[in-house]
Parts: sequence; structure tokens; C-alpha cells
Amino acid sequence: MLKWLLLFAGAVLLYFWLKGKKQAKFDGSKSSNSSPSKDQSLTEPEAMVQCQYCKVHLPKTDAITDDNRFYCSMEHRNALDEQGWIGAAAWRVSPNKDTRPDEVKPDLLVIHHISLPPGEFKSQTSSQNIVSFFQNTLDANAHPYFSEIANQKVSSHFLIARTGELIQFVSTQDRAWHAGASNFMGRERCNDFSIGVELEGDGDTPFEDIQYKSLAKLVQKLQLTYPNLQFAGHSDIAPDRKTDPGKYFDWEKFQKETGISQEKIPYGLVSR
Repeated sequence: MLKWLLLFAGAVLLYFWLKGKKQAKFDGSKSSNSSPSKDQSLTEPEAMVQCQYCKVHLPKTDAITDDNRFYCSMEHRNALDEQGWIGAAAWRVSPNKDTRPDEVKPDLLVIHHISLPPGEFKSQTSSQNIVSFFQNTLDANAHPYFSEIANQKVSSHFLIARTGELIQFVSTQDRAWHAGASNFMGRERCNDFSIGVELEGDGDTPFEDIQYKSLAKLVQKLQLTYPNLQFAGHSDIAPDRKTDPGKYFDWEKFQKETGISQEKIPYGLVSR
């Protein structure tokens, strides 16, 4: 009798042991299927972006972001890209442009000055007024002078604000409307073959040191693509109409900051 009781007790223990083992295996399988590990939950694909300059794709977290544009390096951000835009500049696209004549590449840089309203460039809104003017959105009622120019369609490739900020309006591959009737060393229609750069200021006030430095950096970038650039003021190519950049633009300082040869400044280094 005792023998049968021991066998029965052993069978009961074996039954519950097997049942517990099977339940543990089931619970483990259920947990694995319904609850991904922490590592699995973090393997979502990372957003990819394209470098504006070289078109390489890279993770968004590794890119240099500038005004909703992406770059793989500071070198590429600071360079002039194949479309004629500088990544480090603020892009404020102007509609006042058209295409250059076939096979014409710029070999002249024309320096201007501008302030809106005239002589009031120290205002915090001055550079924004220039942007609005080049984008045909200037409020004609905001100042009496604005009503005189509001319907003009003009632009420049670049503007250098009093703070040294570089703003680009037109690709260097396109023709900006900045020079008007003009003549450079016997060549008419300077817009066809020139790049226009506006300095925020007027003809009665010296320009800021930081503007010369910003201009020098711009020239260095442009020369990598356009090594034959020469340099002139708006008054040099339209002497009967224009006086900018004016007597306070220091051509010697400009030449020293840029390191360009005097031969590339055919109108000389004397301020005028």
C-alpha cells in the first residue's frame, strides 16, 4: 500500500513540474513577441539630407543647417556652389534678373553703395528696406522717397550690410540688374558680364571695417570660380550718372584686404 502511495505522489509532483515548465516557456515566448527589447525600439531609420554643395547624402543630425539648407562641411557651406550661390550668405531671391548672353561668364565686379532711406542706413530697418526693394515688396507709403522708387525693377547679386552680413539676391550665373547703361574699358552693357555688390552706406560716410573684411572674403570665394575678375566702382562705368561707391570707399584698403593685383583695378586706387 505504501508503495502505491509513493508512486502516486511522485506522479503528481512530476505532473505539476512539467506543467510549470511548459507555462514558463509559453510566458517567455509571449513576452518576446509582444514586448520588443529597448534596442529594437530604437532602430528607427534616421532622416537623411543632401549637401547643397556636393550633393552627398548624410544623416540630418550630422549636417550643418543654414536657412533650411544642409551642408556636409563648413568648407562647402562657405563656398560658391555650382548653381552660383554661397551657402554662408542669407538667400533673399530677387525676381529682377535674367540670363546672361550665351557663353558669357562674369569677369568684372562692380561695387555700389545703397541706403534706404538715403543716408539713414543706421536704422535697424535699413537693410530690410533694401531687401524689400530688390524683391519688389517695398512699401511705397513707408517713406516719401520710397514712393519715387517703388516701381523700379533693380537688383544686385550681393549686399553687405553695415554689420558685415552677406545677403545674396541673384545667382552669379544670372544677370542682375544693377549697372544700367554702362561702359567698362570700351565694353557696353556691363550687366552682361559683371557681378554687382552693394555696400550698405552712402557717399558721405566711411564704410565699416567689417564690411571690407566681408567684401574681401566674398572676392576670394568668387575668384576661385571667376579667376579673371577685374574691379570697378559704379561711378567708373557710369560716370555721368553715378557717384558710388564714393570718395569714402578706400580702394587701397580694398586692395590690401583682398590681396588682388593693382592691374585688376584699372581705374586705380585713388578714392573717387
